[in-house]
Amino acid sequence: MDIHEATRRYEAWMRRHIDIVPADLRLKHERMKESPFVFLRATFYRWLQLWPEICADLQAAPRVLAVGDLHVENFGTWRDAEGRLIWGLNDVDEASPLPYTQDLVRLAASALLAIRGGRFSSSSADACDAILEGYAESLDAGGRPFVLAKRHRWLRDIATNDLRDPTVFWEKLAALPPVRGRTPAAVLRALMPPQAQRFRVARRVAGVGSLGRQRWVALADWRGGAIAREAKALLPSAADWLRPRSSGTIHCATLVSRAVRAPDPFYKVGSTWIVRRLAPDCTRIEMDALPKRRDELKLLQAMGWETANMHLGTRAVIARDLARRPSHWLERGASGMVAALTQDWRDWRR
Repeated sequence: MDIHEATRRYEAWMRRHIDIVPADLRLKHERMKESPFVFLRATFYRWLQLWPEICADLQAAPRVLAVGDLHVENFGTWRDAEGRLIWGLNDVDEASPLPYTQDLVRLAASALLAIRGGRFSSSSADACDAILEGYAESLDAGGRPFVLAKRHRWLRDIATNDLRDPTVFWEKLAALPPVRGRTPAAVLRALMPPQAQRFRVARRVAGVGSLGRQRWVALADWRGGAIAREAKALLPSAADWLRPRSSGTIHCATLVSRAVRAPDPFYKVGSTWIVRRLAPDCTRIEMDALPKRRDELKLLQAMGWETANMHLGTRAVIARDLARRPSHWLERGASGMVAALTQDWRDWRR
């Protein structure tokens, strides 16, 4: 099965579960042509087809409740119940039981593509070493959330840099035209303060891998400022598409609840929607928003640590298996996946 047939079959499977936004799906197909990195973000379903073939030697690793669609742009910030700024994994929609090695190889593959695209400047070997170092240290320490106060000042500087300007953020949301008709307005209003005024719902286009799903944003004014909530259609992980007898279980809420994490109190998983708060300090951090002066290896090490934070919620003997892995296993696995995905990307462009 090539990338074209895989995409047709996966999207047919999506339509059996949720209502699709055709215009957003066409946009996704166009965005998949942009670069191998964007292609990686858009095609987790294809990754799961290639992974057992390219990384057969990693398949027997202990299984955890994995993030699944892990990459270097799947990290961001939110406020916990105490109002503290937290950094960590931003999107766990594709959570599924998988070997722990899958998440690490996918994170490393995204870093290698960022390096090849000129967006990161470290070497492939150093990037993989940094991810593994952070992952192993987190396992040894039993994990620890990233609270951006005194302890992680350098990471707070990345998360609050000028490119995440609140004025620009709110202007973009305010420019979205309000919509009427069938929307999850009641779901979104339930997460708003009772005194919120000028409540309105708009359709939002965002992300890459989730393009095609319905995504709504509710805006309101509350006590002198704007507030926002987002609802995204809930879909089983693409891993279920490849399982002949899938239960259709949604794992994202379980993964977040079990992880070593300072959770976002506004993150809710319902029967058909994932709802969260949107704000300049509660959103994904993309590579273009990173400051020019940054320690990339330190950032990748933090990403490896946070990956272990998520895996530690599952009872699995990870550290023992990790210690038995040969040198450079992560770089070899990531390089093999990058080569296969890059070929798929070229086929897609043609």
